[in-house]
Amino acid sequence: MTIRVLLADDQTLLRSAFRVLVDSEPDMEVVGEAADGAEAVTLARSVKADVVLMDIRMPGTDGLAATRMISADPELTHVRVVMLTTFEVDEYVVQSLRAGASGFLGKGAEPDELLNAIRIAAAGEALLSPVATKGLIAKFLAQGGTSDDGPESQAYSERLDALTGREREVLVLVAGGHSNDEIAERLEVSPLTVKTHVNRAMAKLGARDRAQLVVIAYESGLVRPRVE
Repeated sequence: MTIRVLLADDQTLLRSAFRVLVDSEPDMEVVGEAADGAEAVTLARSVKADVVLMDIRMPGTDGLAATRMISADPELTHVRVVMLTTFEVDEYVVQSLRAGASGFLGKGAEPDELLNAIRIAAAGEALLSPVATKGLIAKFLAQGGTSDDGPESQAYSERLDALTGREREVLVLVAGGHSNDEIAERLEVSPLTVKTHVNRAMAKLGARDRAQLVVIAYESGLVRPRVE
């Protein structure tokens, strides 16, 4: 099945480069281009996109606002957003994941990394590399870290009670940036078993995808990164 990709970036030259790269692959095609977030949301509906490569910083409606709109639209529940950032520790990374992005990728990524990101997102997984996860944690701490008294923290803490011991264990490892294969090796189970635990944790916590599981793990206080 061909992956339908929508490009959202205010730089025409960059969109052109992405189009050439994506259209060169037999399993994907660019179905639209948007120069701002509002246009991206409109096109996501009309062109039936599977994955949106979304620049965070755009004039008018930025990528963060556009991602919120896409995540909140019942008609676009199948659409996955991969944020494109200048650096993996972009100041808006945490907000973009909270808004519903499936992950993020630095604009300096290699072509194969970008294509792999599209395939991962289209498959319903989340693109969150160990490097990116460290950046996410650093930014999360910079913004105040967990808040035990906050309504979001309390809500997540209550939902955590519904998780089994193994599901909590898997969630901690997901929050550490580990892949299903790495978690399977560590717990001595199959990757399919890990995926089942991850999916159940997502359902119980109301997480859109794996990336939001990471955010929930830190916001709930389940995982507290060490401050160097």
